[in-house]
Amino acid sequence: MSRPQYADPEMAKGLFEAYEYRVLAKTTFGGLTEKMGLGDDELWKVLTVLGNDSVEATVEEMDEVGVEYMFMDQNMLWSQRDSRLITAASVEELAEMVDRSDGRIVPGVGYNPNRITESIERLERAVEDLGFKYVWFHPMSWGLKPSDSECYPLYSKCVELDVPVTIQTGQSAEPLTSEPGRPMYADEVAIDFPELELVLSHTGWPWTSEWCSMLWRHPNVYGNVGAYYPEFMPDEQVEFIDSGRIREKVLWATNGLDLGRHRAEFEELDLRDETRRRVLKENAVELFDL
Repeated sequence: MSRPQYADPEMAKGLFEAYEYRVLAKTTFGGLTEKMGLGDDELWKVLTVLGNDSVEATVEEMDEVGVEYMFMDQNMLWSQRDSRLITAASVEELAEMVDRSDGRIVPGVGYNPNRITESIERLERAVEDLGFKYVWFHPMSWGLKPSDSECYPLYSKCVELDVPVTIQTGQSAEPLTSEPGRPMYADEVAIDFPELELVLSHTGWPWTSEWCSMLWRHPNVYGNVGAYYPEFMPDEQVEFIDSGRIREKVLWATNGLDLGRHRAEFEELDLRDETRRRVLKENAVELFDL
């Protein structure tokens, strides 16, 4: 799980024109911003520490770490302060990055519930014409719960197209209301759309117990462990991931964090070999039809 701006820093410039990203640079990434001595017009450069200068350099890093595929989405959010769409890349730009990676990047399309018809048309084009494999949706930036009606056209179309939806869960790193990120809101969605394959991202932190509950309760609800280094995962969540059928429902992810460190720390977790194999590769191969 990654974003276009981690493989092409120039794409970060537009993101940091939005209020939420400017604050992000001074809070979540505040230590890096200060260390790099970045001014207000240079805040976007903080992401250069997390990624690479190009798609080609990203593929080289993947080879060094042993990463076969990198999932990358449009990074589509809504700026509540500026009342405008924030997007790192169009589906066409992302498709071009896939070509430059020789297919090593697996692309995901975004969803804008303020433009439902337009979003559904873009989703169909991305999946049917450009080979996109999934949707990444950030309901909290729109102030929506995943169970709100504006989200349901997305789920219906994804069932029709047979593609999974990854939903941002857990707290918001940006200055956005985190409440819609509670994993428990997936409960109603999974009941109303039992055929929908739903991935809850970011470990659900700080509501990790809700994240665990949704994976345990619903056959087609999965979770990924991106956005936090494995050393910070609660022991109870690590034990949960290593249990029974749950090991078949969790996906390794980084959300742009250092691939080598994230991989090394994951390997150090107290997990069965079967769990490592499932989480690092097999679950993604099966879920995303690779």
